[in-house]
Amino acid sequence: MCPWTESDFAAGRRLGRAAIVFTLAAVFFFAPLPVRAEGNEWRPLVERLVDDGFDRTYVQSLFGRKSLEFDPQILARKMNVLLNSRLQAASPAPASEPQVLDRYLNPILLAGGYAYFREHAAVLERIRKQYEVRGEVLTALMLVETKLGTQVGSRNGLSILASMALAGDFERIRPYITNKDLSHADQEWLVQRTAQKGNWAYAELKALITYARRNGQDPMNIPSSVYGAIGLCQFIPSSALHYGVDGTGDGRVDLFDNTDALYSMANFLRQHGWKEGLGREEQLKIIFRYNHSQSYALTILEVADRIDKTNRFFGN
Repeated sequence: MCPWTESDFAAGRRLGRAAIVFTLAAVFFFAPLPVRAEGNEWRPLVERLVDDGFDRTYVQSLFGRKSLEFDPQILARKMNVLLNSRLQAASPAPASEPQVLDRYLNPILLAGGYAYFREHAAVLERIRKQYEVRGEVLTALMLVETKLGTQVGSRNGLSILASMALAGDFERIRPYITNKDLSHADQEWLVQRTAQKGNWAYAELKALITYARRNGQDPMNIPSSVYGAIGLCQFIPSSALHYGVDGTGDGRVDLFDNTDALYSMANFLRQHGWKEGLGREEQLKIIFRYNHSQSYALTILEVADRIDKTNRFFGN
C-alpha cells in the first residue's frame, strides 16, 4: 500500500525513468553521508511523543539505542522527486494511458499466485463469505505487493519514520536538495511540503509504536518498505491499526501472518465499498485506494482474472 498521494507508480509516469534515476543518483553520489544521532538529536521527537501520551521511559529506551540513526536523506529523496514533479508540471509531457504492468504477468509469478490461491483456499473462502471479496483479488494484491509474502522490505520502519518525522524541519534536509536554483514560490512550497510529509511520518511513527506494543513486539524488529509500509499486505502503520484483523483468533493482528494479512486486506476493500457483484469500474476505484495508481489497479484485476482462468481450467 502506497503511503503517499504521489505513488511510486504515478511518479514514474509523471517524471519518466531518466529523471528519477538522475535525481536519485545525484542524492546518493553528491550528498553527505547519513549522520548518527548523537546526544540530544532525537530529543524534539522524544518530547513530542511524550506530550502525546507515550511513556517517557519507554520512548527514551527506544531512541537511546546506538543502532538508531537519523538519516535526513530518506525524506530528502522523496522531496527531490516531488519537487521535480512540480517543476515539470509547468511543461508537462503528454500523459500516458494507464496500462497493465506486464512484469506481473510473468508465467512463473502467475503460477506462484495460483499455487498460493490453492494453498490458502479454505481461508480465502471464509473471507469471501464474510467480506464478499474474491480470493483471486486478494491473491493478486499479495503477489504485487510482496511477491506472495517473500519481499516484505529490508528496512526498519521505526528508523525510517523517525528520520522522516525529524526531517520535517526543512533545514535538516536543505543540504540534500539537488535543485539549488528555485524561485521564492518553489522554495516556500518545498518548506511547506516537507513539513506536511514530516507530520505524516510522525503520525505513522506513533501508529507503528502503538501497533508494536499491542502485539508485544519491539518496533525495531519490524521490517518495512522504504517508506515504512509493513507486513505481507504492506499497510502503512495507521492502516494496520484501522483495518488490521485478527484472522487466526489468537488475539494479535500479525500482518506478517498470511491469514491475518488476507483478512486485513479484505477488510480494507470492504470498508472502501467492495461488495459482491460490483462492476469493474467500481472495483478499479476501490483498488486505487490501496495504491494510488490506475496502472496498479488494472494490474491487480488482470492478475486476478488470470488466476481465476487457471483455476477454472484445472477445476475445483
